[in-house]
Amino acid sequence: MQNSASLASGPDGRKRRVSYFYEPKIGEYFYGDDHQKTRERIRMTHTLILSYKLDRYIDEIKPPDFAAASDFEIYHSPEYVKFLSSVSPETITNPSVSQYFERFNIDLECDGPVYHNLFDYCRAYAGGSISAAAKLSRKEADIAINWAGGMSCVKNDKASGFGFVNDIVLAILELLKTFKRVLYIDIGYDHADGVEDAFYDTDRVMTVSFHKTGDSGNIGDVGVQEGKYYSLNAPLKDGLNDASLRSLFVPVIQKAMEVYQPEVIVFQCGADSLAGDPHGTFNLTVKGHGDCVQYIRSFNVPLMLLGGRGSNLPNVVRCWCYETSVAVGEQLDNNLPDNDSEYKHYFAPDYKLHVSPKIKQNLNTPIDIATIRDRLLMQLSNVRHAPSVQFQDTPLTSQATEAVEVDLEMRL
Repeated sequence: MQNSASLASGPDGRKRRVSYFYEPKIGEYFYGDDHQKTRERIRMTHTLILSYKLDRYIDEIKPPDFAAASDFEIYHSPEYVKFLSSVSPETITNPSVSQYFERFNIDLECDGPVYHNLFDYCRAYAGGSISAAAKLSRKEADIAINWAGGMSCVKNDKASGFGFVNDIVLAILELLKTFKRVLYIDIGYDHADGVEDAFYDTDRVMTVSFHKTGDSGNIGDVGVQEGKYYSLNAPLKDGLNDASLRSLFVPVIQKAMEVYQPEVIVFQCGADSLAGDPHGTFNLTVKGHGDCVQYIRSFNVPLMLLGGRGSNLPNVVRCWCYETSVAVGEQLDNNLPDNDSEYKHYFAPDYKLHVSPKIKQNLNTPIDIATIRDRLLMQLSNVRHAPSVQFQDTPLTSQATEAVEVDLEMRL
């Protein structure tokens, strides 16, 4: 992507203070046979990061503080949290438990499987995102990374997208204790509807989602009340490639930075938008995906990087390792480090960091991209320039507001 230093709030120096949150136990939780990839990808990513010796450039690698049920209830309904803390494979046949499956969108076969230590897994990945947010709020890091987080589709009381707790919403609520305006960006394959819903009626959070066109996230969904025009959606067709995303991402994000002037950015790097993902139909390369991170980094605004979904295991690992190198400002050799890692065979036969896109038709024509771009730029023209917000309370959905009141009286 183009050099954007002139657009940034500061010089695009190579070095940033980067904190990286990794819980070694994250790979031990059993997700069921169909979800082994989810279990392994964080541990594999960490192994590759260490193989490239990127830990030399990270201020700290630390396990997160596990989140508590009370942390979840800042956004999620108490009844939903209580259910998550008690459900297990042994209790799924209990009528007092199973009656909640449909209500809480629990699918035993696919999207929301019940497995051992489910609640501890939620506490681990959500704790990483909340800890990362606190690190940025204390100004102890410029970039904070939690690849285990990024569950953007989870609702106030509904599991979705292989996630049960929306760690992104919880992290943003933590950031709002300190920062006036938060910009949330999502380049995963699915619409970030859980995050959008949570902040749909506030101007304290701007959400920008680049995703596959579908049932939600239409370009006309712009927010309501105080949040009108602060939700931006770019619904895209099959075959999206690097060039198409770049021609949309750069002008939209540049304009958002200019008019909204966020004090912190949360970036969900969902790897299911990569070429070759069995559940996605986009055609992005690791380099094109990482270029988006590079562009955001160039603005020199406090930044949180989160993972998300992705089912092509080696490509997910390649992507998040590469984006860690972008965060610390280091170039990586395309030849993977020669080591005896138990995961080495996943990268056969070429053992390369970068992979080529698939031969696939890009259904997003230049006219399509230009139409979406112009529509979003017009929407951004309606945004109040750097809105001066009040800190009376943290914005929450109506359901969450009923669940808990958070008093955040602070000086501007």
